[in-house]
Amino acid sequence: MNLIETIKEAGIVGAGGAGFPTHIKLNTKAEYFIVNAAECEPLIETDKYLCRTFADELIKGIMIISNHLGASKSVIALKGKYKTEIAALKVAIERNNAEIEIFEMRTFYPAGDEQIIVQQVTGKSIPERGIPIEVGSVVDNVGTVIGIYEAVSKQKMVTDKYLSVVGEVAEPIMLKVPLGTSIRSCIQAANPRITDYAIILGGPMMGRVFSDDTLIDQQYVTKTTGNIIVLPKDHYLIKRSKVTIDRIKHQTRSACIQCRMCTDLCPRYQIGHQIKPHLVMRNVWRENSIKINEEFIKSFGDAVNCCDCGLCEMFSCPMGLSPRRVNQYMKGKLREKGIMVDKNVNPVARASVDVSKVPTDRLIARLNLGKYNGLHAHTCIELTPDEVFIPLSQHIGKPAIAIKATGDYVHIGELIGSADDTGLSTNIHASVNGTVKEVTQTGIRITLN
Repeated sequence: MNLIETIKEAGIVGAGGAGFPTHIKLNTKAEYFIVNAAECEPLIETDKYLCRTFADELIKGIMIISNHLGASKSVIALKGKYKTEIAALKVAIERNNAEIEIFEMRTFYPAGDEQIIVQQVTGKSIPERGIPIEVGSVVDNVGTVIGIYEAVSKQKMVTDKYLSVVGEVAEPIMLKVPLGTSIRSCIQAANPRITDYAIILGGPMMGRVFSDDTLIDQQYVTKTTGNIIVLPKDHYLIKRSKVTIDRIKHQTRSACIQCRMCTDLCPRYQIGHQIKPHLVMRNVWRENSIKINEEFIKSFGDAVNCCDCGLCEMFSCPMGLSPRRVNQYMKGKLREKGIMVDKNVNPVARASVDVSKVPTDRLIARLNLGKYNGLHAHTCIELTPDEVFIPLSQHIGKPAIAIKATGDYVHIGELIGSADDTGLSTNIHASVNGTVKEVTQTGIRITLN
């Protein structure tokens, strides 16, 4: 079995982002193979833990992937302040006689955006709405690379996940849990300091916010879960997430002062993409009066190049407005109208690209997360729940197709959801030994025996 087949069989996806199936991404050749270890968002601990604890596995995984890609340059990109992690990686590189460079980045947001990493490492800007391979690069997350090494060396399927739990807990912790573990049980393992809380799955900037208790109860660990933030329900980030788009549009029409800070600090603008959020904000009031597609593109077309990083609304705007939400809204309107916006396929980074970086510590202060800053996970706890609910969609594309029925007994690593070959999809495996209790359109519930 070749590498691509091994990765597909194991059900490996991008562990740190939207879950793009890795067997599709790596079915190519590239000049650069870059490991994203920069921990894009504040407070997340997972990649740092993996670099410290599994440095050898990471290095061996890089060597396997780089050889497959024919990459002449292998790079681990992480923040220069990660001294312990860098030291562990350097020892592992030397021990494995590997030709791998460590690229030390400044501490800014969004350092872990793959387009920003590619520009920093290679000096090349990826085309608008493009992917790294368009400039000869492939980027994978730390957890993804380790998963590939384990699939090749141990024939291990993706059945568990390392994640951090931070915020209103006794102390930040790392967890190793079977896929399908309830988010509630993960939080309980961290000893929350409050009982009535909201959560963010992921980071504070781009993570999914849940404040309704019923919805929190319905959340489970997936292949892309890397962090849980526990916050009071009245926290700024929780309240802000509830503001409606109609309210945001009214605020924009009345309060945008056209300072253009949202544009000048936009990471995609700085790498040369055509995106000027302040102009989209300027034209919101005209939305319903524009009937000609060309004029609509002129007013709102830039929105399609927004990467949703949230820097514009959480840091840049002095009026507390939401350019990101407006861009998201306008993307939807462009789709509704069937309007296609041309791409710049040869963007060039602006001269200000390196001086426009927003320091992470300043962002954390702006987000009112300062009390949690500087606290790190030192303990990793392994949980074994009584029951798991394994979603059939843990990746971009089509859900896997359930191949088990209620009452079936399954073993760890056994295929329970087969990739849908009619579209982008990936395999799903049992994360525990147990009996299938329920099969639904969205997932499979397994009770441990």
